[in-house]
Amino acid sequence: MNLKEKVDLNNLPRHIAVIMDGNGRWAKQRGGLRIFGHQSAITAVRETVESAAELGVEYLTLYAFSTENWKRPATEVTALMQLLVSTIRKETATLNKNNIRLQTIGNTASLPASCQRELMEAIDLTKQNTRMTLVLALSYSGRWDITQAMQRLSVKVDQGSIKPGEIDESAVAAHLSTAGMPDPELLIRTSGEQRISNFLLWQMAYTELYITELLWPDFRKEHLYEAIISYQRRERRFGKTSEQLTK
Repeated sequence: MNLKEKVDLNNLPRHIAVIMDGNGRWAKQRGGLRIFGHQSAITAVRETVESAAELGVEYLTLYAFSTENWKRPATEVTALMQLLVSTIRKETATLNKNNIRLQTIGNTASLPASCQRELMEAIDLTKQNTRMTLVLALSYSGRWDITQAMQRLSVKVDQGSIKPGEIDESAVAAHLSTAGMPDPELLIRTSGEQRISNFLLWQMAYTELYITELLWPDFRKEHLYEAIISYQRRERRFGKTSEQLTK
């Protein structure tokens, strides 16, 4: 029995989030520039997206570029933005072929105009697709997301459309950039780093973490299956006891 056959299709996480880490280290190990690692990571992205869709995962969110990444050397940021534009342009047809919808979260207004155009065009061209939603987190951070939700809610308080006492967890969730999406049940992080790096802070309150030493450019379908199988072996209690879950 291969790994894919071991995945319980009746117990899939509806939403998987991925911190795609290790591109720079992968390139350095091979004597290349960091951008070489980012370019080589496209195969990992393609295999992860296609295999998640094949299994029946509803949402896949990839942490593509954080707000902190703007602090990187200008040459690397520029090369990343150019790679993003070219990749979206090349992959849109494949997304449509596989019935995958593209969405984005983050402060996308801070992206270069060319990136914004490619994103909006791809989102529009794939908006009718229903098999899976691929979410790119671009210029995103969890603190930014919570802050902008608070700002939007404060405007509504000023306008009188909501009272301070009416702001509960569901109201906050409705104003996050992920509104309408289920919270991720599984987070995969490559490169062995044991932190969530300001990613989906509100949404990952009860997310199962799967950390692998593998560097992202080496990530393949089998590794996604391994992560899902690990998730399916866990007991998710959400604050309850094991005995309560069996009643």
